[in-house]
Amino acid sequence: MLAFAAVVDAGSFVGAADTLNTSKAAVSRHVNDLEQRLGVRLLNRTTRKLSLTDDGQNFLPQCKDILSSIEQAETQLSSQSAEASGMLRVSAPVTFGVLHLASLWGAFLDAHPKVTLDVSLSDRTVDLVEEGFDVAIRISTSPHPTLIDRKLATTQTVVCASPAYLERRGVPQRPDDLAGHDIISYSYWSSRDEWSFEGPRGPVSVRTRSRMYANNGDTCLAAALDHQGIILQPDFLVAEPLRRGELVALLPDYRAPEIGIHAVYASRKQLPLKVRRLIDFLVESFRRPAWSLLPPSA
Repeated sequence: MLAFAAVVDAGSFVGAADTLNTSKAAVSRHVNDLEQRLGVRLLNRTTRKLSLTDDGQNFLPQCKDILSSIEQAETQLSSQSAEASGMLRVSAPVTFGVLHLASLWGAFLDAHPKVTLDVSLSDRTVDLVEEGFDVAIRISTSPHPTLIDRKLATTQTVVCASPAYLERRGVPQRPDDLAGHDIISYSYWSSRDEWSFEGPRGPVSVRTRSRMYANNGDTCLAAALDHQGIILQPDFLVAEPLRRGELVALLPDYRAPEIGIHAVYASRKQLPLKVRRLIDFLVESFRRPAWSLLPPSA
């Protein structure tokens, strides 16, 4: 399984052999043995290109989860008496970093007095290796395939608007109705103006018309609170305004996408203890997320 994951990450058997410090023949043998054991082909091989089969695509995330669990168990046994230390550089999205991470850093530092934190907030996707980050918090349906990730929590996206806007423009009843409304769009949504939902009769999508774009969720929220239009934002941002009645959740019969919140890092090989301690801390901190106590319909 380790050989299979390394081949996918490296894009070749030669690259995987370098990563694992072994021979290409050994890597090939391990992958062949794995395929024979499973009774499926995991990789399509040509002289110039490797690609995952459908079975390989389905197996890879589970494979990585298992490898991560094994490594965590081994590291836990070998590092129970060790103490984390050194500079720990963390990248996180601006809004999530302010609302839900800022209050946690003190407890982490108290628990690990020899660690120094360097927290950088940005909504762009940083390059962990080139920019020297130990770990990044990513809010995404699919973290980068070459990175190792550990899921911290999930967040439900919510379509909502202010009561004053809805009184002026009317309340949309179906996703198609959104095409006739002013939309405040988050620039970094991968689907941009195409909004998708799971409805009573299955998936449905609509092409929206954006009145404003912003690459920051707080800016989108501020525009909605100023009655400028409808937003699609995660519940960790809009739960409080919904609870206070400053925003109204729309389309109750249609569920917008749920998004994972992940801690990602570049490699599981010789993972520094300070990184492992941080990830374990965040997993525990978000075991029962505060925003999940405030349902979007509140």
